[in-house]
Amino acid sequence: MKKPKVGESFCKSALVKSNIPGIDYALNPYLGCAHGCVYCYASFMQRYYHQDETWGEFVDVKVNFVERLRSQIKRKRPALVYLSSVTDPYQPLEEKYRLTRKCLKILAELDFPVSIQTKSDLVLRDLDILRQMDNCEVGFTITTLDEKIRQKFEPHCSTLTQRFNALKILNKNKIPTFAFFGPILPYFSDNKKAINSLLKKLSELGVKRIYIDKMNYKGRNWQRIKGLVLRDFPEIFDYYLWTKNSKDLYSEKLKNTISECIHDLTLKTEVVF
Repeated sequence: MKKPKVGESFCKSALVKSNIPGIDYALNPYLGCAHGCVYCYASFMQRYYHQDETWGEFVDVKVNFVERLRSQIKRKRPALVYLSSVTDPYQPLEEKYRLTRKCLKILAELDFPVSIQTKSDLVLRDLDILRQMDNCEVGFTITTLDEKIRQKFEPHCSTLTQRFNALKILNKNKIPTFAFFGPILPYFSDNKKAINSLLKKLSELGVKRIYIDKMNYKGRNWQRIKGLVLRDFPEIFDYYLWTKNSKDLYSEKLKNTISECIHDLTLKTEVVF
């Protein structure tokens, strides 16, 4: 794993209003993410920062983030806080800098409800805080059940086994969990067999709610995805190109496939595309 270039920055705000339906605020203690997921939509942040660098190879630590949160939150009523919308709150640097943990302590003290989404089992480090919270949930992003494919698209994240084990432990500790099945990887995860297998696995792990999303090809995403597919899976490149250029046709086909798969499930599912 190539170590990311680590910088420091200062933020004006820590607690920011969220445009995500059902979410009031978002916390993003880091700028960038060392997980290096090929499909990461958050790379749009490079419009403003690190424009000449490779997404996934830099992270800025917001060194005054905790202090800004503590100052801002005094003036706020408890409302749902999401960690995180354009970074992973438990990416590798969190083990050292502990910004997410420090923020969770503040949120717990003031009874703010919290929703965490991550690809890292490092979240288990903070079980002591999560157990104290009356209203919190933890979700894991899962895009495939194939570990080899996972390594291609999400090279520096926790393994699938680690994520599944974390879900078991969280549920054992009575902490509500959810899964984000997204993006669905064309060819690898968008067929009935793959979708059924993944949903069954998540159900067995005790997940009660699943969000489902398709691949996002906006901005620089397409160039990274294109590069990966041409290098490692050239035989399916035409299919990826079609999913990108088919406008609503692929989306409708995928929605129909998902609908068939979730028809008899007791899981709460929400398609978000």
